[in-house]
Amino acid sequence: MFDFSKNYFELFGMPVGFLLDVAELSVRYRELQKVVHPDRYAASGEQSRRLSLQGATMVNEAYQTLKDPLKRAQYLLSLKGVDADAGNRTLDDPGFLMQQMELREALANVRGAPDPQAELDGLLREIGDMIKAQVAQLAVQFEESGPEQLSATAQTVQKMQFLNKLHAEAEAVEADLAEAY
Repeated sequence: MFDFSKNYFELFGMPVGFLLDVAELSVRYRELQKVVHPDRYAASGEQSRRLSLQGATMVNEAYQTLKDPLKRAQYLLSLKGVDADAGNRTLDDPGFLMQQMELREALANVRGAPDPQAELDGLLREIGDMIKAQVAQLAVQFEESGPEQLSATAQTVQKMQFLNKLHAEAEAVEADLAEAY
């Protein structure tokens, strides 16, 4: 019925790599959902229903992982034997860390700006551009991924985590500003 031993890329019949066709991923997701959807097994035995539910869960988890560039990068690193949990790793880029502090300070000062929304829009654009640059960097690093490249790739993933968190915090401020006006 369903092969639980496949990695997420194999599950979707896609080549293992950072660059992938997200539209094709969505098409294959819908196809897989039809195959493993629990409603198809409602009249089957308990084991078939349980396997169907596990399959649907795996398909959903795989799709959520592969469609998100950060999660996809972390997953690829884990396939290469690199612990994608950057919590145990120190980011060795003082310039990036300084930039993060400056961006956080700018975010903290948004509410006091003469035009908070314009200030926040500029900050969100800047963070978005930085995220795009990290995604492009990951694409290059995974293409060149020899053993020496994996450490640099892990550092880039860690930077993406910082930026995604900062972007989410900026969006929360944006929601607060929208409620205030």
